[in-house]
Amino acid sequence: MTTFTPLAGTTARRRVVLMRHGHVSYYDSAGQPLNPKTAPLTDEGRGQVRATAEALKDVPFDRIVCSGLPRTRETAEIVADGRGVSVEDDPGFLEIRAGRYRLIPREERAAAYLYGFDGAHLPGARFAGGDAIAEVQARVVAALERWLAKPGWTHLLLAAHDGVNRLLLSWACGAGLAAVGSFDQDYAAFSVLDVDVEDGRATRRILKAVNVTPGNLSKAGRHETSMEQVFRPLLALD
Repeated sequence: MTTFTPLAGTTARRRVVLMRHGHVSYYDSAGQPLNPKTAPLTDEGRGQVRATAEALKDVPFDRIVCSGLPRTRETAEIVADGRGVSVEDDPGFLEIRAGRYRLIPREERAAAYLYGFDGAHLPGARFAGGDAIAEVQARVVAALERWLAKPGWTHLLLAAHDGVNRLLLSWACGAGLAAVGSFDQDYAAFSVLDVDVEDGRATRRILKAVNVTPGNLSKAGRHETSMEQVFRPLLALD
């Protein structure tokens, strides 16, 4: 039984817009790592998010959700501005965590961080010696399925993280964990996922757009992966 008004022309379809937070500086002026839990958006990041918010201005979001970390909440609040929709925190969408940097042998660090998602499908795979990737995917998919089961909304924005959105997109396309390394997520990029929901269950998943960056649609000059952008400065400290 449908407990929401489906997308026009459909009988049981909802739309989820997955968005990565804007640019964040994870390092201080001396190049030393900062606590990623408290890192806010930079001015560059706010500009990126405003460009995405403008591109999404005609999307009638009923719910706007974030992971609760400052960078996703600020991102969500920029998109929510003027809509009369409050931002809701859901820790089920918290980012995957790497392990202790110094516990990884120096010669293995580049592979662990820059290519940390490429072996996500291998049994027991962990992200850079940290969280088990399969467990995090189970967590974020369960969180999304909880929202899909909630009544009363048709369009939902989720402002989350690189790893979280990769894991959701890999699940959405039916690839399990095999595609996680391919779903690169640029700062403030959004993806559009339509889901048929029947009796509170996702019965069909359709990707309508992936990793769209309104401030730079052609990706001109964006040659680094998201992992390279975040972790190369850390590796340079060795």
